Formats: sequence, C-alpha cells, structure tokens
Amino acid sequence: MTYELIDLTIGYGKTVVADGINATLEEGKMACLIGQNGAGKSTLLRTLCCFQPSLDGKKLLDGKDVSRLSAQELSTMIGVVLTDRVDVQGMTVRELVAMGRSPYTDFWGKLKPEDETIVEEAIRLTGIEALASRQINTLSDGERQKVMIAKTLAQQTPIILLDEPTAFLDFPSKVETMLLLKRLAHEQGKSILISTHDLDLALQTADTLWLMGKSSLIVGPPSALAQDNTLALFFANPNVNFNAGELRFTIKR
Repeated sequence: MTYELIDLTIGYGKTVVADGINATLEEGKMACLIGQNGAGKSTLLRTLCCFQPSLDGKKLLDGKDVSRLSAQELSTMIGVVLTDRVDVQGMTVRELVAMGRSPYTDFWGKLKPEDETIVEEAIRLTGIEALASRQINTLSDGERQKVMIAKTLAQQTPIILLDEPTAFLDFPSKVETMLLLKRLAHEQGKSILISTHDLDLALQTADTLWLMGKSSLIVGPPSALAQDNTLALFFANPNVNFNAGELRFTIKR
C-alpha cells in the first residue's frame, strides 16, 4: 500500500508549518524523515498518523482519501509506534503484543486461533521469542522497542509510522532496530516511515530520505541526495564535513 501526499499543508489552527508537500511512502521500502529541530517533522508525522488534521491538500492511501476513512478502517491500515516509554505492571510481552489485534476482535478482546497465530508470528519476526513470558516492566529500553514493533506487526497494517524508535537506545540497539525495520519493509512489504535524529544511521539504512526543511520537503534516495550536493547544503555547518561517497558527516579538525 502506498501513502501519497499531494500539495499537503500542515500546521496548527491558522499557523502553517509547511505547505506544498508532495511525497509518496512506497510499499516495501523504509523512508527516514530527518531535518533540523523546529522544521516540522513532528507536525508532519502527527498529521500522517491522523492525530491532527491537515490544513489543506490530500492524503491518499492507495488512492483513497484518508479524510473519508473511519477510525476503524484507519486502524487496519496505519500502525504507529511512539517514543513514549511503555511501563505497565502485571502484563507480559505476549499480552501486550496481542493488543495489536484489537481492531479485529470483539468487545471483550477475545483472541481467535488465527489471532493467536498472528501474535506468535509477530513475536517471531521481531526475534523476541525469549521475552514472550517476561513482564513488560522487567525489559530494557531496546527490548521494549522491539515489543512495540511486534505489537504493530500483530495489527497487520501495511503502513507503519514510527517516531524516534531509536531514542534512548545504545548504539548497537539503534543499529539492530533500524536493520530490523528495513528487513520488515523489504520482506513483509510494509511501507515504513521513521522520524529520527540519528542522521548517520538514516543515511546508511533508508531506502528514501524525507528532508524536512523550512516550509518544504525534499524526497529522494540517500545516494542521489548526496551526489547532487543536497545533503551537504541541507546540513551545512562550518564545523562539519560531508563525505558523499561514504554518506557520512564528520567534525572538522
């Protein structure tokens, strides 16, 4: 499923944060949303998650106008993983992952055999089988992030939007999380968009970059945006060098 933005205007009330946004989140690819603080990344992500309305333009899911879809329909199309640290008492990993099936269960949330199969598959895909019986409050931040991704996989949405999924993680866990998400996009055909401040990781793992600047959005593969000097200009700083061949920023010595 594709998520297409056409001449989108985002903001709050009468305050426009960015306009003329045109981009497509493609099926089977992972895109990273990056940019300076205050550029509007959070506003764009919240608008895509349907947590706040757009001010103008269109959002289309496989050609369907998002504004005409019910909350129930959206819950089967868009999965969201937020930065908030989940800290619940008395709940196991498997029970939390199973909550991803809520759009498909009855009022009592009772799982059918097919729901339980989907939950176990989500646990397997994220490699958290050994954690399944653990209490959520005993997990590390990296483990919790994997659990939240598994919960979203159990929701079986073709679109997954993530807000800073590597925040608060150590470097090996950041790398593992980004590679996991890229693998899920490629192997499961998900359309994944990640808002992140981990610039180097985004450059090395993303299929597509969404560069959020002052009132605009530039979209393209990392290699193309590096070769045409877009990245160097976008993050220009007298204390930083950009190596287009290696897709790396380094501090000037």
